[in-house]
Amino acid sequence: MEQLIQTLKKFHPLSNEAEVALSSRLKEMVFSKHDYLLKKGRVCTHFYFLQHGALRGFYNLNDREVTHWFGFENTFITSFHSYITEQPAIENIQFLEGSILWAISKKELTGLFNEFHEIERVVRIIYENYYMRLEERYVNAQFKTAAELYHDLITKSPHILERVPLGYISSYLGISQETLSRIRKQY
Repeated sequence: MEQLIQTLKKFHPLSNEAEVALSSRLKEMVFSKHDYLLKKGRVCTHFYFLQHGALRGFYNLNDREVTHWFGFENTFITSFHSYITEQPAIENIQFLEGSILWAISKKELTGLFNEFHEIERVVRIIYENYYMRLEERYVNAQFKTAAELYHDLITKSPHILERVPLGYISSYLGISQETLSRIRKQY
């Protein structure tokens, strides 16, 4: 839990009272490789911090899986659309490794927002960072070649190649495994 608190403090200072209140509401969760955090059709009611491990978010489209994000240590995780709207998720979230998360329900987090504005501010900054990454990914997908997307991936997140199967990486980049193999030979 200390890792989570320190990560939050990088965004904005927290009072001791806010730390204690938040810590008392967090629940540790442990998952095995291939477990699901969320399956399509279920409502995501929690906000998570991934302390250890890796996972991916993916959709099912025409009998194939389309990976659209990965999460690794020190990352905040949720199915944002489902979490915010309280509607069933259209994505799946699956663990790529054994993982440890800290969870807090939306109801409890909202209660903390009302009591501790610094917690609300921290979560707002986390949301803003998520939005910026989402927009960057969208813009890159529109304007960069497959080779440029791969180069960005290995430059910014080289650990992905060691921890994620190539099929998921090619899906994430929006290219076939054959194209990914050709691009990888150039590096």
